[in-house]
Amino acid sequence: MYDFFITVHAQPANATAGAKIELNGRTVNTLHVEPEALSTTTMDRTFEAARTKLEQLPRLFCEADGSFVWASPQGAPAWQVDGNLYDRNERLLFVDLKGTCPAEELDRFLAALGWPETRLMFQLTREAVFLEEAEFRRYAEIGSSPRPSGRGLG
Repeated sequence: MYDFFITVHAQPANATAGAKIELNGRTVNTLHVEPEALSTTTMDRTFEAARTKLEQLPRLFCEADGSFVWASPQGAPAWQVDGNLYDRNERLLFVDLKGTCPAEELDRFLAALGWPETRLMFQLTREAVFLEEAEFRRYAEIGSSPRPSGRGLG
């Protein structure tokens, strides 16, 4: 199960290895991303195409403005993901995401954004650092490190 409070971006081609930093008692390998790349690197999906793909996920409800909520099925361990889609020039620019969910459900969500064809990076919202996918998954795994929960935050 993953626990997160993140912004998902397409990883710019010029992103490079960043500093190793200490977060909540754990060493994390970050990415260095040029600020202008954040506003110009888009995902390989339009806002509408991503929204349509997300709406195909069971129990995911998405508003026309791109805000969404996705919850676990009845009888399964409880999880929930909330977020919002953002676009620029009709291309998906980034997705804010917070909550908890199993790894396979996150994979289904990311596939709707164009992953794995589109390489993604993950910005830890509170910490304001970027991580490659594998590093994000290690960091987000519940029980892997003592860190604040993404659940229940507004």
